[in-house]
Amino acid sequence: MNDRTLKALSLTLSYPSAELQQAMPAIAAVFRADLRIAAPIRAALQALADDLAQADLYDLQERYVMLFDRSRSLSLNLFEHVHGESRDRGGAMVSLIETYRAAGFEPMTTELPDHLPVLLEFLSSRPTGEARETLADAAHILDALAARLTRRGSGYAAAFAALSGLAAAEVDAEALAALLAQPEDDPADLAALDAIWQETEVTFGPDPNAGCPQMRDILASMDSPTRPAAPARPSNL
Repeated sequence: MNDRTLKALSLTLSYPSAELQQAMPAIAAVFRADLRIAAPIRAALQALADDLAQADLYDLQERYVMLFDRSRSLSLNLFEHVHGESRDRGGAMVSLIETYRAAGFEPMTTELPDHLPVLLEFLSSRPTGEARETLADAAHILDALAARLTRRGSGYAAAFAALSGLAAAEVDAEALAALLAQPEDDPADLAALDAIWQETEVTFGPDPNAGCPQMRDILASMDSPTRPAAPARPSNL
């Protein structure tokens, strides 16, 4: 299967580029056509797509970096929210890499395997039920990110609201509350950011079963082989 909406969301949440800007009208058309997404969220996605298509590229890139790269509370690396500073993240990362490879999927990116656009690219090639189940397991993380982005007035909140809708699951209220209760003590300057990442460097341990049981359950549901997915290129839509 090929879920064009998950592919479109993967691209939308990727680092802005000139190629992505050119593809945004086609991406917006995918969003408009998907009636699984509530009408208000489709309208918000259209506004986000218009902004990404028309705004100055350097401004878009700076905004993206400030939101997702310099803000740990908005990190697109999902295991950051699951494991935090724990070294269990390395083992979970190894498991995810093995899951991708078992399905014939090799991410065409330098991003970590738990980067949300990479995961969405993978899920876009998986059976609908499996993709929905995976999104449902991560729904509390998606909702927490949507809430934080909404507080910051970011249009990217629409992408996370769409993912939550596609999961079609009841969010674990306790898990969501725990995430939202965490302080958003993101570093205010590059020196502070560098110091934090040096202290919490991820090491890829040898135990593929290490890490969070919930994420292991997600990975366990992805063990059916599939044809290799196409690289995440805007022109493929």
